[in-house]
Amino acid sequence: MKLSPTSLKWVLRTYPPFLFQRIWVKKIYDDFKGAEVKIYKSFLNINSNKTVFGGTIFSALDPMHPILLDQVFKKRGLKKTVAWLKSAKIDYLKPGSTDLTYRITLDITEIEEAYKTIKAKGKVIKTFTTEVIDKNGVKCAVCQNEIYIRDLTFDFSLLKRIEKEKVKTA
Repeated sequence: MKLSPTSLKWVLRTYPPFLFQRIWVKKIYDDFKGAEVKIYKSFLNINSNKTVFGGTIFSALDPMHPILLDQVFKKRGLKKTVAWLKSAKIDYLKPGSTDLTYRITLDITEIEEAYKTIKAKGKVIKTFTTEVIDKNGVKCAVCQNEIYIRDLTFDFSLLKRIEKEKVKTA
């Protein structure tokens, strides 16, 4: 579904897994090239140590890159795509004892590279790193998200024929 940045922000703010875990999308940047997210520490998302539950931190990070990239590519004309988190690794460095924030900024060169790969090969897998910071500026977590995006209209049989012809001429 193609949305505006403001519409996407409100959809995510009211998305039950975000809403009930107190994950608040503060801003979606113009052209979907980034986002700012805040995790409010509350009785709904604290663990037995009175710190933000690691699952809440992970939930806040999980969908953001795929959603942003999917919207960027839809805006560029890829109408039928699928984007999802293929894998993730999160390192919890310090307990989240206060509200937490993170910022995603998509680099134009990474977007261009991914777009060219999708146009040429029908899909792309990219890894992005995000840091989660507490209100004192302390880095509490670092996450590497591996994102898979595929153009559902891409003709993979054509790609296979081109690869077979390369093998024949080699």
